Amino acid sequence: MSTEPIEATAAMPRSENEETVRVADMQLPLLANALYSTSELAGRLRVDTSTLRCWRTARPPQGPPFVSVSDRVVMYSALDVEEWLRSRRTVPHREA
Repeated sequence: MSTEPIEATAAMPRSENEETVRVADMQLPLLANALYSTSELAGRLRVDTSTLRCWRTARPPQGPPFVSVSDRVVMYSALDVEEWLRSRRTVPHREA
């Protein structure tokens, strides 16, 4: 069995200079976007760091998705946070 990475191409037409993109690179874009620490995200959301800790330790977990780098280090992907915020957005409806 081969241990070579699986390669895939985008659905767009290929040009002579286009490089092949590995599937592994497309599956885990965690480092391709900004990562926030608990204190950085708390500042952006204007909540206390303890609020994020409460959300993470609630069962089931609440708040934006997070990555536990170690027992003491938690990071938040900017893309995950934005998606979480969009899912919580409420648009009031005008009454006729």
